[in-house]
Amino acid sequence: MHASGGIGIANLPNQRHKIVTKLGSNFTVMVVGESGLGKTTFINTMFTTSIVEPKDPNQRLKKQTERTVDISVTKAEVEEKMFKVKLSIVDTPGFGDYVDNSECWLPVVDFIENQYESYLRQEQQPSRKGIIDMRVHACLYFIRPTGHTLKPLDVLAMKAIGSRVNLIPVIAKADTLSPAALKLFKKRVMDVISAQNINIYCPPVESEDESTTVRNKDIVAATPYAIIGSLDEVETADGRKVIGRQYPWGVAEVENDLHCDFKKLRSLLIRTHMLDLVSTTEDVHYDKYRSQQMKTRKFGEAKPKKGDNKLFKDEEEALRKRFTEQVKMEENRFRQWEQSLISERDRLNKDLEAEHTLVKQLENEIESLQTANSPKQFFKR
Repeated sequence: MHASGGIGIANLPNQRHKIVTKLGSNFTVMVVGESGLGKTTFINTMFTTSIVEPKDPNQRLKKQTERTVDISVTKAEVEEKMFKVKLSIVDTPGFGDYVDNSECWLPVVDFIENQYESYLRQEQQPSRKGIIDMRVHACLYFIRPTGHTLKPLDVLAMKAIGSRVNLIPVIAKADTLSPAALKLFKKRVMDVISAQNINIYCPPVESEDESTTVRNKDIVAATPYAIIGSLDEVETADGRKVIGRQYPWGVAEVENDLHCDFKKLRSLLIRTHMLDLVSTTEDVHYDKYRSQQMKTRKFGEAKPKKGDNKLFKDEEEALRKRFTEQVKMEENRFRQWEQSLISERDRLNKDLEAEHTLVKQLENEIESLQTANSPKQFFKR
């Protein structure tokens, strides 16, 4: 027996804690939504540092003319109390920015599945040291604060994304709506999510600690999370220095629960449910993908490529159009060249016939001359 009682197995959590602290953790957050909704500002506000550089407005306008949805990954390492988290922020510039946004969510879905596929292939290797884990643990879907309800694009995109990753709906720029309008908008959004069977992340609520259970219920009740993003420090009417936005009527505070749900969303992502987000990704979404792939593929076999990737449709269509035009040009040039050859052939045939006629005439003249000068004609005389 151990001196303090027991055999010592109670020290296993402490040993586990040391190992986890030494290894750190990976955490990947994806932000999806139209341009101008403050996705970059929110990320930088949440981690109180400039992790993601703001987009250049000129580059944003140029991007909107290219009609493609890109995937941009920013990596950083965050450390707190000797614990390190390898943080990856995945942005989707170009999402929902065009008149025709049909299937603009496919590049997002493809990225999520490609990370599952990459992890699956690495797991099947003989040596699994140094596995790169870029699986998305949380996807924040930013909703434009229209005050009405979800757009058809939002419904279709959230359905496709929510079936593959922990989807968290976020109402951007909540300070543009009055408290009453914001409350009604939240209800309408949740009604559509329920009616359309959109799968969103629901964190566990029950806990052995009653205060933790109350806090979790408060976090869940705030869905969808209305947020305000700002990196500016402003002064309130009572002289406090806070992070927020200054308006003629007062200050909208980022970390005030009466103004927005920023603190609740940050707590959900980092403080209270980060481990659950990682575990749910591992045990639910990734395991679902792995099971589906293992049923239809042999061990070690590569995933068949899709032929309808939206990311390449426009480029493929442009290449096909350019190829068709080039083929038409070449066909016209060939027809002109063929016509010129036919004309040249006809001319040469005519010249040949004229030469042939001339030869015949000359042969007849020679024959007549030979007949006139023959010996028979001489003796006849």
